[in-house]
Amino acid sequence: MKKLTALFLSLVLALSAVACGGEKADVKSEGVMTHAEYMAAAIESAVVIEAYVQAKQSWWDNTATVYLQDKDGAYFVYGMACTEEEYAKIPTGTKIKVTGYKAEWSGEVEIIDATFEIMEGNYVAKAADVTSLLGTEELAKHQNEFVAFKGLTVEAANDNGDAFLYNWDGSGQDGNDLYFNVSYNGQTYSFTVESYLCDNTTDVYAAVKNLKVGDVIDCEGFLYWYEGANPHITNVVVK
Repeated sequence: MKKLTALFLSLVLALSAVACGGEKADVKSEGVMTHAEYMAAAIESAVVIEAYVQAKQSWWDNTATVYLQDKDGAYFVYGMACTEEEYAKIPTGTKIKVTGYKAEWSGEVEIIDATFEIMEGNYVAKAADVTSLLGTEELAKHQNEFVAFKGLTVEAANDNGDAFLYNWDGSGQDGNDLYFNVSYNGQTYSFTVESYLCDNTTDVYAAVKNLKVGDVIDCEGFLYWYEGANPHITNVVVK
């Protein structure tokens, strides 16, 4: 009987792993929200989450801004209390527990006024292909995730036919954010290389500066939101 029970439990665990794409589901500590509970929480409410660092966007004045993700969804933590020494201890893949408040800014759902502690565990998400979701309400469910867009066409960023702009209105210079337009299924979208995340020494910054209108490209990046989808691109490949 004990052997049968053990076998049954093993089968349940195996099926659970398959349901999660062959990966073991994240086990949350006591008092920690699942991603679904976090998404259901009201804006301005206190939240506690555990997830894995996917990108460190910036550190400034003892605060850090990071993208986090677990196997169920993603989080954007803005201005988390963090010393420079602590910042160096949370490379990509590091699991952290974050306590803060859920907020929203121009459509971007984020965690603010946060503190964190480092946990045991490591996970780096693969880019989820969300190309087919462009222009749909379904795309918002993937906010802040590491995602991929494939087979996009570079469109003019302004009336002069430039392939990219420094800042959204062209008012910047080398080192500022890069904005470029892409089209898919007849619709045009604005993508960004966020200079705090990928500065002008990175491959993606150089790749966007070399784009030409009409190029067909694949992109990866984090699905930031500003008055709609505004992906922060970290990799561009011209096909």
